[in-house]
Formats: sequence, structure tokens, C-alpha cells
Amino acid sequence: MPSRRAPPAALAPDVAPGAAPASTDSSDPTDAPALRVGGIDYSAFDHLATLVAVVEPDGRCVFANSVLEAVVGVARRKLTRGSIYDWFREAAALSEAIAAVSRNEFSARRFDGSLKRSAVSSSATLPVHVIVSQHDLHGGRVFVEMIEIEQQTRQDREERALGQAQVTKELIRNLAHEIKNPLGGIRGAAQLLELEIDQAELGEYTQVIIHEADRLQVLVDRLLAPHRKAQVVADLNIHEVLERIRSLVLAEYPRGLVVERDYDTSIPEFRGDREQLIQAVLNIVHNATQALAEQ
Repeated sequence: MPSRRAPPAALAPDVAPGAAPASTDSSDPTDAPALRVGGIDYSAFDHLATLVAVVEPDGRCVFANSVLEAVVGVARRKLTRGSIYDWFREAAALSEAIAAVSRNEFSARRFDGSLKRSAVSSSATLPVHVIVSQHDLHGGRVFVEMIEIEQQTRQDREERALGQAQVTKELIRNLAHEIKNPLGGIRGAAQLLELEIDQAELGEYTQVIIHEADRLQVLVDRLLAPHRKAQVVADLNIHEVLERIRSLVLAEYPRGLVVERDYDTSIPEFRGDREQLIQAVLNIVHNATQALAEQ
């Protein structure tokens, strides 16, 4: 005749071997699921979506949560009467992980394994990601957490989505890097235009350009990050590159800055990435002009 299962609130504390049970109920007390072992309450693990077992260093299972019970298809009381190695195809890998963690060689060990879903046949298995971690409240025991590979795959997809979001963020920053230098030229050109305008109404328009350029510059500075882009190699004329940089710098600093030319016309063309060369030299010139402006 099956025994009656007492509610969790009526569970008796652990009884020492050979001692009489405190309850007067004639049913076998081992039929009730052990939610409290050695004075430690493990009932909270029944609320987790992952499979959890508490294991002694020798592999003896002292607690199995309700999810593990349901997935394996074996009553919890039977799971806690045996060894956790009986339910894994990779018993050697699990034994090595439990031994290493229980000896404090590692705080946690991970591996992929196959959990048997039937006590009769080992053909029915569930692929799981196994995490063996230390039990802070009991020096010898360890936690064995099992996550279904499908669930782990879903988590991996979410992590990849986060990675893709990071890539998108970097692309935005790279775009900001390409926008930054033309903004200085736009602002400088607007300042030159303002000097040539006599009508106050038209001067307001140039002020709008200047203020909006300043606003965009602040936004770009927030987004800007160092980056590398694919090289576009072609024949370059260094004088053309330097003239382009000279025009940009003079437009940005229309007053108080003089750029003296001293070119060697015998320098031949060479192959390189024009945009990267402009960016590199422009950064050097910008640093120089900013240093002069502070003097």
C-alpha cells in the first residue's frame, strides 16, 4: 500500500541512524521528499527552472529539486537514495568535476553531458550543460546544476544579439568619427561668411550654422571611438593631400593661423589609403593648432 506524503510544513527533522522517528505515523518517513538535509533547507530550489542536485563528494545525491525529478521521470526519494553517476553517461567527467570542486581546486567546473531520462534504458537522454559549484554552507557537498542544451542555446543566441548590438554601436561611433572633421570646416566656413555679410538678418543665419555645428560636434564627441576600417589603396599625391588638410584647417581657424607651404615637388606619387592618410595628418595638425591656441 502506498504511504501517505506529509505536507512540507509537517516534515520532521533528520533522524540519526537507529533512532526512532519522532512521528507516530506508521508510514515510511523516507517516502517523503527530503527538502531539508542536515539542517539546511533546500526547498527554494524547487522554484528554479533548472535541474539542481546537492551531492556528496562520493557522488551520493542528498537532494534533487522537483524539476530534476520531473525530467528524469524518477521519484525524488529514489534519486536521493542513489548516486548521481548512475544518471549520467559521462560519469567519469562528472566524478572528476565533483572531486576537483570539493577539494577547492576550482570554485566551479562546466562541461556538456547527457542525462539519462529512464532508470531502465540509457538510450533516452537529455543533452545538458552541467555546472558543478561549491556549497558555501557545507564544505564537502557540491551543487550540480543542469541546464538543457536548448535553453543554453537560447541564452547563447541572446548573447550573440547583445554582441551584434555592440557592433552596431561601434559602427555608429565610426560614422561619428568620419563626421567630426567636416564639421570643423563647416563651422569655419560659416565664420568666414559671417565676416563678409553686412545685413544683420543674414548674419543670424550664419549664427544658426555655427551653433548647430557646435551642437553636432558635442554629439559626435560623445559617440566617437577609435576604429579601423578596410583599406582602400590607390595612387596618392602627397601635395594634394596636404592642400586638402590646409584648406580644412584654415576654414576652422580663419584668424590668427598661418600655414606656410614648403613642398618638394620631386616627391612622386605613392600607393596608400587616401582617407586614412588625411585623417592621420589632420589629427596631427589639429593637435598643433590647439596647442598654439592655448598659448
